[in-house]
Amino acid sequence: MRPTIRRRAGRRAALLAVGAMTAGLLLTAPQQATAGPPNLLSNPGFETAGAAGSDMPSCWSKSGWGDNDFTFATVADAHGGTKAMRVSLTRRVDGDRKALVTENTACAPAVTPGRQYDLSAWYKSNTPDVSVTVFRRDTTAGWQYWTDLQNPPVSAGWARTEVRTPVVPPNTDKIAWGLSVYGVGTLTTDDYALEEVGAAPPQPACSGTAEECAKGKWQVIPAQNPVRSMHAVVLKNGKVLLIAGSGNDIAQFNAGTFTSAVYDPANGSFRTIPTPVDMFCAGHVQLSDGRVLVMSGNKGYPSADGSIGYQGLKDSYTFDPATEKYTRTNDMNGGHWYPSATVLGNGDVISFGGLKEDSTGNVTAERFSAAQNKWLPMNEVNQTWSYWGLYPSMILMQDGRLFYSGSHTFGNGTPGTGASIYDYDANTITDVPGLRNKDERDESASVLLPPAQDQRVLTIGGGNNERNPAANRITDIIDLKKPSPAYTAGPDLPRGLVDPGAGKRPQTGAEGKMYVSAVLLPDGKVLETGGGLHDRADPVFEASFFDPATNTYQAGLAADPIPRTYHSASFLMPDGRVMSVGDNPGNGTYNHNVSIYTPPYLFKGARPQITSVIDTQWVYGDTQRITVNRPIARAELIRPAAVTHSSDPNQRFVDLPMTVDGTTVDLNVTSNPNLAPPGWYMLFAVDANGVPSIATWVHLGGPSALAAAQEQPSAHEHTFADRLGPARENPAKRDSVPVAPSVAGCDRHYGTVNVCVPTRFPDGVKATAQARCEWLASHQYPRRLKVNGSDPLRLDPDGDGFAC
Repeated sequence: MRPTIRRRAGRRAALLAVGAMTAGLLLTAPQQATAGPPNLLSNPGFETAGAAGSDMPSCWSKSGWGDNDFTFATVADAHGGTKAMRVSLTRRVDGDRKALVTENTACAPAVTPGRQYDLSAWYKSNTPDVSVTVFRRDTTAGWQYWTDLQNPPVSAGWARTEVRTPVVPPNTDKIAWGLSVYGVGTLTTDDYALEEVGAAPPQPACSGTAEECAKGKWQVIPAQNPVRSMHAVVLKNGKVLLIAGSGNDIAQFNAGTFTSAVYDPANGSFRTIPTPVDMFCAGHVQLSDGRVLVMSGNKGYPSADGSIGYQGLKDSYTFDPATEKYTRTNDMNGGHWYPSATVLGNGDVISFGGLKEDSTGNVTAERFSAAQNKWLPMNEVNQTWSYWGLYPSMILMQDGRLFYSGSHTFGNGTPGTGASIYDYDANTITDVPGLRNKDERDESASVLLPPAQDQRVLTIGGGNNERNPAANRITDIIDLKKPSPAYTAGPDLPRGLVDPGAGKRPQTGAEGKMYVSAVLLPDGKVLETGGGLHDRADPVFEASFFDPATNTYQAGLAADPIPRTYHSASFLMPDGRVMSVGDNPGNGTYNHNVSIYTPPYLFKGARPQITSVIDTQWVYGDTQRITVNRPIARAELIRPAAVTHSSDPNQRFVDLPMTVDGTTVDLNVTSNPNLAPPGWYMLFAVDANGVPSIATWVHLGGPSALAAAQEQPSAHEHTFADRLGPARENPAKRDSVPVAPSVAGCDRHYGTVNVCVPTRFPDGVKATAQARCEWLASHQYPRRLKVNGSDPLRLDPDGDGFAC
């Protein structure tokens, strides 16, 4: 779970031009954003001694953490002047040591939120385990770790390292930084500099209507989705895999008709793909080579009277984007209808939860070995015998542990606080506090906020399909870098229009949404869109941006005109737009319309271009060079979507700190594969107005890079989440847990299995046949639903065998 990665020394070979990406996007270059004097650091060359009795130069402090042996020394082997700083590690289990700009008013330079700064230093090192580490002072919370920016290569002689900070976050007034050494070896540094980047960006020009520039624009494309897709995966070639299986249609299941489709945004076409088994409500994740691993699915639908529930498959397949064909792998150890799927830092996949072949809850963890291309036997996988529910959102943390966010599908959350940290190596589960309404997070969304280096998770909305209350507006945020992480309240979701069956009306009070989609955008914001007020009913028409820098929502965006509730999905495409598909309400229908959202940033004038990339095969800790046609403010990797049921725990946005020389930009790739698991990513370059380039596909890591690293020090990490409460006691070994056949929230005594008559009607619907039948009619349920056996909801008062 905690792989170790050896960084590649130096840059790759000469620049390989790949040409302009899109014609007609060039813009007359504004003034270059460059750094320059003055150097904002005090005593940048260690020449001024510290106060009497101090063994460190003025304005410099010894810093670091962890279990290691180290020395600090001011030496005469200087790059400039007469003094330099030498830091050595002679033994290291974990942690780092560094000379750090002293975190006080006199020494730490003042910075301006919204600006960027170039950091540079001269250094010599005999270890590749060095990073540029930055801290910031929050005006409310005080000093805190900010980010690691770069891994300078080994250098026997004096070499210069330079890197640009991200945009300084709000409420930050000072920063401190230094070069950290986190492997056995010696690092000598001298002549530090911190310079503000000049040249304010030009004002954006609106290329659309005023409303489009403020709110974005939705378009329903002419072509319709040919399959009842429940799952969406953006492939490494930019196409989209849409998986239906039987599509929640019992007739298709009985006929053995299982479908998928591939959408090509280049020409707007769909191609239907033969699908071997019913992948309806399977799990899926992208492997490091770009294939899609699809696990489990539907072995059988519930019985007509509801005495038997859904049953999970053991089957597992990979989908190859090149051939557009499925290939069977070995089976999982058991069925997992609605499983989680999280890719780990070594490329393996771990899966939890779901329903077994007999409709009971699966308590076993499953692990797919990337090296062996197979699911491992149960006795080779650590087991806690815990039941995580259906589609539990399991997010990989930067040290290889998993964070269960509390987002899930159907019913209540897990016992306890509803959110927890799972340590595979220790085989322990430890609850974290603070998640509000933890039993009303059914079909909520959780997302690792940009950038992944910040290790903050946002949960959005949710409900409960068993009790069927109005979905909530709650959002909660957790900072996993803290010693004792806990959710804190985020801002409420903005209200929109809801259609409760009799036309749209404004939402009121605490009304929010479940089935919400959360999409990471290249400008660093999160688009939340879609959703419904009740279980499989009452769509909400509203969209907003969440800004992680300010923890606020920008309300009032253009809303998708198509309802997007149960079995819907929204996801980022390589051109920076967002695609939305699906809607499968309780009346059994399915919406085949496809919507495309163009965010406001694409109405701000011409886009920057990535005009060349030195290489598309990237290695952890490497430096990669690109050229752009005009200045950019940031670059990042975004992992392509693999989303279903509001859940995509592998979605992440990884910042790429930059070293800038005009339009030549060196990107510093994280050395930690837990921040960016191996695989294909979309590389975006973004200007100071938040306008992104079209993405270039790059591949990060891979089996050879990972396999070569086993004996090297672990990637640089800062200690965090290390003061958790006591771990839960794991249950004794068991086969499964009982799960009610009504887990899906549907009373199967009425109509066909395609139709979901709610086990509990929304509040406000009287418990009478007339009121319930009026509600069903207003939501376009089929007339005269056949009663299968008994009539628990009393929908057949005349006893003719048909409801309503």
